Parts: sequence; C-alpha cells; structure tokens
Amino acid sequence: MMKWLSEWWRGGTAAVEPASARDAQRLAQLHGASFAHGWGESEFEAMFSERNTLIHRLRLGRKIIGFAVSRIGADEAEILSVAVDPSHRGRGLSRNLLMTHLGHLAGRGVRTIFLEVEENNQPARQLYDKCGFVVVGRRERYYKQPNGEQLNALLMRRELS
Repeated sequence: MMKWLSEWWRGGTAAVEPASARDAQRLAQLHGASFAHGWGESEFEAMFSERNTLIHRLRLGRKIIGFAVSRIGADEAEILSVAVDPSHRGRGLSRNLLMTHLGHLAGRGVRTIFLEVEENNQPARQLYDKCGFVVVGRRERYYKQPNGEQLNALLMRRELS
C-alpha cells in the first residue's frame, strides 16, 4: 500500500513507450525547455512520418516527461535527441529511457549507435558514459548558442552487438 501511495504522490510509475504524432506538441515543448534551439511541433510531425525514425516517450503517470529520438540507417543509428523535463531530472529516469530505446534499436538490427553531445554538458556526458558510450571524436564550434558563443561537440559511439 505504501509503495502505491508513494508512486501516486510522485505522479505514477515511469513508462517508456512508443511515441505517436499526437505527442508532437508535448515533445516540442520538452525539446524547447532542454535545448537552446528547440525543435518545433512540425519538425516532430515530420519525423513521425519517416520510417527510419524511432521515437520513444517517457511517461510518468499520464504526463509525458521525456523522449528519445533516433534515425536508423542500415545497421547503424544516430541518437538525434534525448530530453527529460527539467523538474524530473536527477532521478535516473533518463537512463531507463535511453536503455529501453537502445534495446528497441537493437531489436531492429542496429549494431552501432552514434550521438553528439555538447562537450561541457556534464549531466548528459555522465548519462552516456553510464550507458556504455565512448568518445570517438570532437567537432570544434559545432553548437551555436543564442549569444553567438560556439561550443564543441563530442562524437560518441556504442556497440550493441
């Protein structure tokens, strides 16, 4: 009884599940709250229409609080974005989201995953390290900030096979 009450108080049990086009508006909100250059609803709608794009949502109770998006090409994939609502960060939810997403990619025959992460984004880098990604390259001045500052990106890879 206490476990159920605790989960209810926190908003419910976290679940990772396939996202749908109906989620585009909420995913755009989450992306905008997480990145300097947020993707719009129409960009998410376009991704839902692509057969090679895999999108999962992270739901807590009835509220979508995160997502992961990847694009698949042959036996490789690139993680395009992972985001969790700022008010729900630091609870290990992003690791569950990412690992579940990776499992679905492996189920589709993906053997190698790539991603880019801003070099100074320590929380994201720690997440990717914990999930088995390794740095394989660096892109100078890859991310442009609203103030004009340009930040470096690290290219990371993980083998699924």
